[in-house]
Amino acid sequence: QVQLVESGGGSVQAGGSLQLSCAASGYTVNPSCIAWFRQGPGTEREGVASILRRDHSQYDGNRYYDQSVQGRFRISRDSATNTVILQMNNLKPEDTAMYYCALAPRDSYSYSCGSWANTRDYVFWGQGTQVTVSS
Repeated sequence: QVQLVESGGGSVQAGGSLQLSCAASGYTVNPSCIAWFRQGPGTEREGVASILRRDHSQYDGNRYYDQSVQGRFRISRDSATNTVILQMNNLKPEDTAMYYCALAPRDSYSYSCGSWANTRDYVFWGQGTQVTVSS
């Protein structure tokens, strides 16, 4: 079993920044894709960014972003603490949502997070952290 705990949400004005953290514990799943999703009021859950974990591989750390956050958000992984970070800059009111961390196990032949925004691939989910951006 894998436990994911998000932190770092809050309220900020447009143009501001926030950093979200996703701390993983339990089994080590390698390879895997760790992603951030978000869900606003009355909307479907959508992928924000994902990062590949494949230890001792040149593909480890490959990143994937939704077009709406490209250039503003950055996903990274701290292997020492098994934490995935989402740095969010130049936030916009439309970024307001509950943000969830999720993990999708990959088979041993997988070298990418190809269909990374497909929620059905993700087995483990955190409880979410709220991000509110005011104009």
